[in-house]
Amino acid sequence: MWDQPSEPADPAAVTQVLDRVAKTRPRCGAVRVVAVDGRSGSGKTTLARAVAAALQAPVVHMDRLYPGWDGLAASVPILVSEILAPLAEEVSAAYRVWDWHRDRWNGREHLAPAPVLVVEGCGSSVGPAGEYAALRVWMEAPRRERLRRGLARDGETYRPHWERWAAQEDRLYAADGTRAKADLVIRTG
Repeated sequence: MWDQPSEPADPAAVTQVLDRVAKTRPRCGAVRVVAVDGRSGSGKTTLARAVAAALQAPVVHMDRLYPGWDGLAASVPILVSEILAPLAEEVSAAYRVWDWHRDRWNGREHLAPAPVLVVEGCGSSVGPAGEYAALRVWMEAPRRERLRRGLARDGETYRPHWERWAAQEDRLYAADGTRAKADLVIRTG
């Protein structure tokens, strides 16, 4: 739903990530997972797409795993059990996809092990998901800029959802200490 970046990725940031990825070791079977995490509107999707294109790697967008507007915390165990754990066992993953228009699960996507997998979205490096990441990237931008980007992308009608989602981010990231665990912090805006 939100995977349409509106700005190109900063080439210097992409280079930083690529340089770090080259020095990592797999922590998910033979797969090197690059987790691009951070608050909504910080530039995760934009960076992840550029990194994945440069590495010719698949991307998993967390917004396909969140079970609705109150599902941020629930998405972490879904990411682990349906994607990361199977890949760590060197078997293909089959994960459920959330249909935002119907407000329910709708279908499955399949993902074969690859040398690198980019996982982007809020919660992608939280808790047990972070243990599978070869590289944890934290994206950050000023709140006002993140809100501007989010509403430009999603529309003003999503403002109530934005606030609701931001409260979940506050709880999840505070409990996990996600930013402090990042291998690389990239500021945008």
